[in-house]
Amino acid sequence: MRALRGRRLKPHHHRESKVKMILITGATGAVGRPLVEFLAGQGAEVRAVTRAPESADLPAGVEVVEGDPSRPDTVAPHLDGVAAVFLHSRTFGETADRLLSLARERGATRVVALSAMNVDDPLELQPSRYRGDRNKESEEAAVASGLEWTSLRVSSFAGNTLQAWGAQIRAGDVVRYVYAAFEESLIDERDLVEVAARALLTDELAGRRLELTGPQSLSHEQMVAVIARVIGRPLRYHEVPPEAAQQAMIGNGLPEPFVEALMARYAAYVQWQQHPVTDEVEKILGRPARTYAEWVADHVAGFQN
Repeated sequence: MRALRGRRLKPHHHRESKVKMILITGATGAVGRPLVEFLAGQGAEVRAVTRAPESADLPAGVEVVEGDPSRPDTVAPHLDGVAAVFLHSRTFGETADRLLSLARERGATRVVALSAMNVDDPLELQPSRYRGDRNKESEEAAVASGLEWTSLRVSSFAGNTLQAWGAQIRAGDVVRYVYAAFEESLIDERDLVEVAARALLTDELAGRRLELTGPQSLSHEQMVAVIARVIGRPLRYHEVPPEAAQQAMIGNGLPEPFVEALMARYAAYVQWQQHPVTDEVEKILGRPARTYAEWVADHVAGFQN
């Protein structure tokens, strides 16, 4: 992933706050780690919470502390001096209310909650719930916390495609997957990070549920065509029956409830002609959201041997 640390955050409305310490939950994951790195590059004081601080490998100057947000009392000692909290939806289990209550008691004034665009869909069509995400609870806890809040309702991450197809593309020229016509408006995780940083560092986005997407809706088949063009290799999308894909995914170690919900989501929404696309990223950051082709260009190594 190309580093974000060189890009300075330029407030549009000049309503910068005087946020001091920012506490990041999920600090070593696909969102938390680049967020920590970006905030550190902005000169912010960052306290990164992780269950395994000895292996965190975060930038120098970041305060790395041991804690488990699903057990808020383990995080409580690290809340002193914290002004803002990034609440990652996969970290707290059922304890978000308690965690934010403790943060408020110790002087925090702001929370930025990671959520998802499909937060209001039936639970059985939200596959990430079966991998620990509590997007609805994250947003609801933030709104009810008494803190200044922002909810980041994000679309699917561009990085999911590397997880789903990277091994196949490294091994050959055919991508075998379901529902060639299913569309997503994938967001580059770096855009999410920059929006989250703005919400943490300024007052501009307070009290808003932000629906964040990439700039275009692409089908699975179109995504593979983009990968082919960027990496300079011919690739072919071969649609397989959902049952076959489900068995293969479970056989590769993915939890059965997650796979069932993923297939149900595809089946329920494949008839959409286009996945919703918003311009929130561009309005907030003052530049276009990164395209999927840009994301692939910065992750070419993941698709090559």
